[in-house]
Amino acid sequence: MSNGANGFHKEMEKLHVNGDANGRPSSSEGESDKKKKMNRKNSSPMMPAFMVSAPGKVIVFGEHAVVYGKAAIAASISLRSYLLVTHLSKSKRTVTMQFPDIDLIHTWNIDELPWKIFQSPTKKKYYYDLVTTLDDELLQAIQPHLADISPGKSEAERKVHRNSAASFLYLFLSLGSPKSPGCRYTLRSTIPIGAGVGSSASIAVCLAAAMLLQIRTLSGPHPDQPPDEARVQMERINRWAFVAEMCIHGNPSGVDNTVATHGKAVVYQRTDYKKPPTVTPLWDFPELPLLLVDTKVPKSTAIEVAKVAALKNTHQELVGSILDAVDTITRSAESLIEEEYFDNEDLESLRRVGELMTINHGLLSALGVSHPRLERVRELVDHAGIGWTKLTGAGGGGCSISLIKPDVSKEKLDKLERQLENEGYQKFRTTLGGDGVGVLWPAVLKNGLDEDEEGGMEIDLEKFLNAPGNDGVEKLVGVSGGLGGAEREGWKFWRVESQ
Repeated sequence: MSNGANGFHKEMEKLHVNGDANGRPSSSEGESDKKKKMNRKNSSPMMPAFMVSAPGKVIVFGEHAVVYGKAAIAASISLRSYLLVTHLSKSKRTVTMQFPDIDLIHTWNIDELPWKIFQSPTKKKYYYDLVTTLDDELLQAIQPHLADISPGKSEAERKVHRNSAASFLYLFLSLGSPKSPGCRYTLRSTIPIGAGVGSSASIAVCLAAAMLLQIRTLSGPHPDQPPDEARVQMERINRWAFVAEMCIHGNPSGVDNTVATHGKAVVYQRTDYKKPPTVTPLWDFPELPLLLVDTKVPKSTAIEVAKVAALKNTHQELVGSILDAVDTITRSAESLIEEEYFDNEDLESLRRVGELMTINHGLLSALGVSHPRLERVRELVDHAGIGWTKLTGAGGGGCSISLIKPDVSKEKLDKLERQLENEGYQKFRTTLGGDGVGVLWPAVLKNGLDEDEEGGMEIDLEKFLNAPGNDGVEKLVGVSGGLGGAEREGWKFWRVESQ
């Protein structure tokens, strides 16, 4: 395992020696002055601003059956969270988290945080540790630092803000130290919040990756990185993202943060709730065209799970056979996608996946977890002949996903989207099975424009905060915001292929 001896940090060291904190050579220096400075003991200049991004997720197959020990497939979507980390001068001993999408901003004095208990020998955790439970004493030590968050908000909003802040502080205090530099963490997300598509896990992965990068405990990402080394880095991020998820959800499955970290897709199964689940990455999962539709109907996972449990108690054998059939669909989809001749641009290949989605939805509907708003989306998509639709997640509202046929005209898709908007739905054209966590270091992008000759466009805090809506964020910093939707130069990912 490398500890900072990689391309990311080598470049940072070169930047510190050869220029100012933003990598620019000083025009006022003479050669002799430069040589003198080269021979001096290095100071610790500010790390330049950088960004981390991670995707949301959808469950593609296996909802509800997964509660009864069956397999489910979850995959990343190209809607993402973007975290900008900016560093303050040495004299500023504060840390700020700012999530404008939920109207949250709060600043703490670093020196006043409960470092003593987090650094004590019996409590201290290291970047390589596996943390599977939260420490109640550490959680209690954080509580006084959450008391004055968002005082003017409603109690419901304050609860969300306090949970977010607790997750942030637990990671910051676990991975940082009393000497941590002052900095600001600013997050924008294009993932719908509270819709069951992994928004909190995406944020957790961004925070974990950023803090691990700051303490120089990640290697890469870079194109020539060996797959085994890339897996180690992703697992390190994933472990700490799970800690952040525990702060918010209590007992999360771990599937959301795993997908947000690794990207692509995973097969998830938990046959014994006294033991950890089995999560198997599908490294070669193809990118597939998807339409995600938010019904805007609030969902309750607990209510829908209880509904299926009640039905199973009444019709045990019948419901058991439905759950077995859902499991068969999941395993069939896994086998199909891993076939050597599967082509994500071929209509026949997509048809076979789409039909499995349609059958899966029908079985979920038979379990009583659909909703008229979800069925309306299916009706519109089927009538237009655009693709195959199913609910994703617990059902009873929430979101649907539609696999789009490769030969659908733009006009037909635009017409469908207008109709969905007119009926109060929120729709997102996205891609299934894309990259996981990525890094933009420093926070400079190349867009194929004249500014690239001068090093590219620097992403500063003001630009980031003022980017209008999802489209503005994607246009400014999106990993696929380049010309023609191409992947932008600058973003780098830990990528692994099994073949």
